[in-house]
Parts: sequence; C-alpha cells; structure tokens
Amino acid sequence: MEYLGQYKAVYKAKSGCEDILAKAQDGGIVTSMFAYALETGIIDGAIVAGPGSEPYKPEPMIATTVEELFAARGTKYSVSPNLALIKEATRSYGLDKIGIVGTPCQIQAVRKAQLYPIGMRDVPDKIALALGIFCMENFPYQGLFQMVEDHCATKIDNVTKMDIGKGKFSVYTERGVNSQIPLKVTHKYEQPGCHVCLDYVANMADISTGSVGTPDGWSTVFVRSAAGEAAFNKAVEAGWIIAESMDGVKPGLELVEKLATEKITKNQKYLEHRLHKEHPALKPLRNPYI
Repeated sequence: MEYLGQYKAVYKAKSGCEDILAKAQDGGIVTSMFAYALETGIIDGAIVAGPGSEPYKPEPMIATTVEELFAARGTKYSVSPNLALIKEATRSYGLDKIGIVGTPCQIQAVRKAQLYPIGMRDVPDKIALALGIFCMENFPYQGLFQMVEDHCATKIDNVTKMDIGKGKFSVYTERGVNSQIPLKVTHKYEQPGCHVCLDYVANMADISTGSVGTPDGWSTVFVRSAAGEAAFNKAVEAGWIIAESMDGVKPGLELVEKLATEKITKNQKYLEHRLHKEHPALKPLRNPYI
C-alpha cells in the first residue's frame, strides 16, 4: 500500500489498562505506551498535549509520572505545539530519554531537528520514543470553538468528547447529547498549513496509531522502527497493550489507505496549484515517501 509508509508490523490494538481505556479516545495506545515506557525506564519523560486554560485548548506539557500522562488523555483537535518543549525537557528537566507524541508534520520536524540540530544542540540523541497520530487536518482553537458552539449548538464547557469519523464531526456531553455536523461544514476552519502536508499516518514515527481501520474501542498501530518494535513488543508482553493481527479486521487497512490517498492526492493538487499559479517561490513540506 503506497501511502502507509514503511513498517515492520501492523496491529489491531488497545490498552490493557482499564483506567486508561475509561477516558481514552479510542484504544488508548499513546497513553499506554508512554506509561509503560516511563515505568520501565525506556523514557524518563514524555511531551504530550496536556489540558489548557480553556476546554479542549491543549497546551504542551512534560509528563514525568503516569498520573500526569493520565491528565492528558484524549484527542484534541486543535494543535498542541509539543516541539516547543523539547529543549525545555532536556535542559530544565534534565531528561536524557524523551518520549514525544505529534501529528505527522510534527514528527517530520522532530526528525529534521535530529538530522540538522540547528538551535537543538541537546536534542538529537535524546528522543527515545516518537509516537505519531493519524491526521487528516487540524483546527485553530477559535475555529474549533465555533464548530462546537455555533454549528453543534453545544457549550464547549459541557463537552466530554469530540470525534471525527464516518464523514462527521461529533461532540458528546455528560447528559448523553450527541451533536453531529458533516465534515464539509468543518473544512473552512482547517489550518491552512494542513493543506501542504503529504503524510496521513506519521510514517516517520517509531510507532504511529489512529482509530481508522479498526472497530470502536480499538486502534490501528503501525510499528515502524527498531526502537518502536522493541518498546511495543515489551508493552504487549507486560500486558500494557493488547495486540491482535489485522487479518480479517474490518474496515481494515483498505480504509486507512483510502483516507491517506485522499489526503495526499488533494494536497498534491493544492501544492501544484500554489506552486504554478499563486506563489512560485513557495515549496511544500518534504514528501516523506521519497
């Protein structure tokens, strides 16, 4: 499959910890992997999207305990500038083995910082585990706020979960209210920078994961690097992760490939248009498949 990147193995997986699953977005893979890695010394801290000063406005945080990881559970659909804390993690916190989670573009930036550490002197050998999340696009916080309050007619303070799937943006509240709008309504709120990204599955991560391809409560997990393979297999052996074969899973990798192709094809057309018609000097993000 052309747009799924290189990987060593792919699984249908979920957390083996009920406390994590209780408030997880899907299978709780990121929280479980970092919790296991913290407990076993694979990492000594993780940069994650923590809770911010306003509901669903993420702020990057450095988690050095499982309790802090738990506070950051759940997907936020507004970008969290996690890379801004890399130097803080190495210098102020003195971390030598850092975990970091990010969208595909953020994982590309992590790898670039490792290859060309201009202004990142202490970073290259400190990234121990990079977890990537599937991403079609992201929203500025004000746009997300309007999607929830104006289009879904729901106070964002009352929202317990947001989700994107099956062509709809959904919000849930503690009272069981479920408001949905078609994704065509959300397009105008997307971050413009998302339209130059040619990666859906974070194929430069050690492990990448997302809900697409697997049933509710599970996640699709690509294990991509030797470091990712070693950490994932140990987490499975220790019971932190439950992993099963993707064989026969519906909708399966075909849906992941379909969405990856849709994103990349659409954004390639935008890039060609921008390159030749509007801003000849501008260049796209690096194509991670070359």
